Amino acid sequence: MNYKNEILKLLLLMREEKASDLHISSNWSPVLRINGSLVTKNDFYYSKKQLSEMLDTIINTEQKELYLKAGNLDFGFSDDNNERYRFNVYREMGKTTMAIRHLDNSFKKIDELSLPQSINQLTKMKAGLILVCGATGSGKSTTLASILNDINTYRDAHIITIEDPVEFVYENKKGLVHQRELHSDVETFASAVRASLREDPDVIMVGEMRDLETIRAAITAAETGHLVLSTLHTADAVGVVERLIGSFPGDEQTVARHRISLALKAVVAQQLVPNESGTKRLPVVEILMNNQAVSNLIISNKTKQIYSMIEGGRSEGMQTFDQSLVELVSNRQLERQVADKICHHPDNLKKLFQNVHNTRAVSHSATTHNRSAQSRT
Repeated sequence: MNYKNEILKLLLLMREEKASDLHISSNWSPVLRINGSLVTKNDFYYSKKQLSEMLDTIINTEQKELYLKAGNLDFGFSDDNNERYRFNVYREMGKTTMAIRHLDNSFKKIDELSLPQSINQLTKMKAGLILVCGATGSGKSTTLASILNDINTYRDAHIITIEDPVEFVYENKKGLVHQRELHSDVETFASAVRASLREDPDVIMVGEMRDLETIRAAITAAETGHLVLSTLHTADAVGVVERLIGSFPGDEQTVARHRISLALKAVVAQQLVPNESGTKRLPVVEILMNNQAVSNLIISNKTKQIYSMIEGGRSEGMQTFDQSLVELVSNRQLERQVADKICHHPDNLKKLFQNVHNTRAVSHSATTHNRSAQSRT
């Protein structure tokens, strides 16, 4: 068996099936994730030894040592067609297992990703902290890549990315992009962010806010006139603010709230859901834009009230998760049953749908009245 060709064959299968992820387990058939569902491919099967041999063909000696020591390994991989993949390799009951994500390096525009128009505002910001959050597989990396690609295309900016591993590979356009990878280029996210401040950046992208030191470094960079983008595994915008503050020790939280209130510019929280026809997944997006009122709530430790500010902030580009659901259902892109199942506040969702119904009823009544008046004249 040619083990390198076997891996390439499976990666080609991913693309042909339009799968977002591929799971390869020892003594089991590979499993694809297609439109959020798991599909087993029974015409393939690999033993523990075969899977280890396959892995050895695509990693170097240093990566193998890391894997043997830590029991897991993250790395980026490009095939012969320059298609990009993110590999997470881990041991499961002593056996090698792989979780592979296909990265679409075509860099879709914000409109093409069905993201809200207000996200375009983020690409024009010069300084501050922007966070994109959501669970694994929620499309965070794709949204972040779209924002960065827009900046790279239209702005004269030096962009430094710090990733584990490097996912989307950027070509210099109007901007200048340098991409650094954990372990091979830098030791930690925090040390790389601190070092980047001496590298004349305009924009710094940190792959993930994993620890307090990274959060400290990112906030400092945002405070000193840089635009910093990163991700967090948090479900909603308010949760992001609370997670940031809660990362600091208790005796530092008063100062941390003040720093975050000034540095934070926006939070994008998203989740992917199947569309009405089940042919693709759509982003349900919550957006927080930090204005003076939100900043005051952060300083005064009244973060729970931020949700109300998001609800009433549509004119400033804000929207709640539930408002996003209502819009998708109203546009016949999403089934009402799906919205009911995944909404954050069921009672509030009902009110939102009732408001839409009432607005349509008033509009229909006004249209009927006008037509009646015209017919009389």
